[in-house]
Formats: sequence, structure tokens, C-alpha cells
Amino acid sequence: MGDSQVLLGPAEVRELAARLGVRPTKTLGQNFVIDANTVRRIVREADLDETDVVVEVGPGLGSLTLALLERVQRVVAIEIDPVLAGQLPHTVRRRAPRLADRLEVVHADALRVTELPGPPPTALVANLPYNVAVPVVLHLLAAFPTLRRGLVMVQAEVAERLVARPGGKVYGVPSVKLAWHAHARRAGPVGRAVFWPVPNVDSALVAFTRRAEPVAQVSREEVFAVIDAAFAQRRKTLRAALAGWAGSAEAAERVLRAAGVDPKARGEALDVAAFARIAQYRPLIAVDEPTEEHGEGAVAGRRSDDARGGAGAAGL
Repeated sequence: MGDSQVLLGPAEVRELAARLGVRPTKTLGQNFVIDANTVRRIVREADLDETDVVVEVGPGLGSLTLALLERVQRVVAIEIDPVLAGQLPHTVRRRAPRLADRLEVVHADALRVTELPGPPPTALVANLPYNVAVPVVLHLLAAFPTLRRGLVMVQAEVAERLVARPGGKVYGVPSVKLAWHAHARRAGPVGRAVFWPVPNVDSALVAFTRRAEPVAQVSREEVFAVIDAAFAQRRKTLRAALAGWAGSAEAAERVLRAAGVDPKARGEALDVAAFARIAQYRPLIAVDEPTEEHGEGAVAGRRSDDARGGAGAAGL
């Protein structure tokens, strides 16, 4: 059976939705893909092979799921909607019975999933609900270190933020946090007409490949706290923006200078390695250090040397 007989088209999607009494909701960010060429393109761009175990978030009626099953060893589909989660295995058995044993459906909120059945996942491929796209990607990359790569379809504006580089206008929290986990690139636009219902925003594909996390002497959560603080007030200098995080503007300046970062810079100028350096210097530069001569200079200087050695060892 060719994939044209397996994949869902506009008529099949609408018929299946009508039979189930499913009406796409904005609450769950549901826009179903109805174009077979688009799902073929997604699978092709994802660079998958027969050994991959794919996590798909929000499979909906199964348009992308059916295309993925043709290519990979296994698909673990995470679906929050109970009706859609219950129907998906039946759809696969009816349209591609020889592939049915490759599918596992997990009825759950992807933001709460911390373990999955079967072999560890190797790739994330999904048409992500617009309202949770960024947190879902970041959560799954953190929860499943075996995810080596991925391709997600998101709102075009979100795509730009995810792949932005330091210095750009849209560079921000999503850009830096994704860079902690992976190298990301924009993999092309997606037209509105491939969805039902047709969204009022443009979409795009984002591809990413797992990278080694910056080696730091602090946790990811501590680094992410610095990132959140730095971008909470984008127009402020880092000295001012990190004042609450460090304990005071003066303490923030000491930490920044020890980390080799200009206190007058803003968050959008820093890459993820710089944020990691800042985070790891905080416990080394005491908030209440004295400021008089032979106080701050002597103490901060000594600690800066120690910390600088740590940063060098960390490759940051």
C-alpha cells in the first residue's frame, strides 16, 4: 500500500473529526494538518531513519503520525485530549495495519511527562500547539537527554525567537534556553492552507540538534534563573536587571566583572556560555563583601582568580 492510501487528506480529516464529534479548540491550540505533502516534508526534513524512536506531541487525528510510522522504529505519541488519544490506535490499525505495533499512545500533558514507555526516545517531531510550543520543547529536552535531534512546527514568530542569535531584536529567553540544549535553525515556512481550521498566523519549521550542554559548576536551573532575570526588563543594563538576583546592583556588578561581562551590557548581547559563567560566579562573589579599600578589591580579586580558573576548566 502506497503512502497516499495511508495518509490523511482534507476529506478524511474532516470526516474523522465529524464522526468523533471533535471540534478543534483554541484552548488546546489545535490546528490539524490536512496536507499529505506537508507531513512528507516534515518527515524528510527531520532526517529520521529506521532506528529512531520518535516522540510526537499533540498527534491529533494522526496525519503526521501515519507518515512517521512509515519511516521509524517506533512512535510514542503524547496526546492530552482523551478522545483523540483513544482514537489514534484505531486510525493506525485501519489505515496502516502493518505499522500498528510501532505506535504507543500516552494520554498525558506533555509538560508533565517525565518518563515514557519502551526504548529511550531519540527524536522529537511534532506539530506543536502554539500556546505551549516553547515550554514543551524545553521540558522534553531536559527530561529526555537521549533526544538527539528534532523538528517542530510552530508559529513563525516563535520560530524566529527559538533560532535567534545574540544581538538580534528577537533574541531572548527561548533563544538562550534552547541554545543550552541544542543548535537550532529555521527549516522553512509552512503555509496556512495546510491546516484545518486555517490559523490567523504563519507557521514555520525549526530543526535542532543536541549539543553538549555548557559545562558549568552550577545547575541548569541556576543558569536559567540568570537568563530569566536578565530578560525580565530588557531595556535595563545587566547591572540593574540582575540586582534582584544578585542581592543588589553593586553585587550584580561584582559578579558580572568577575565573569568578564560588561555590567552596562544588556541580556541580548550575551550567549548561553556567558550566562553560565555569570551563574557560577554568584556563589564565589559574596553579596555583602566590604567596599572599602583593601576590602572588596582584595576579596573579590582573590575569588575572581579562583573562579576564573574554574571557568577556564569548564571551557566557558
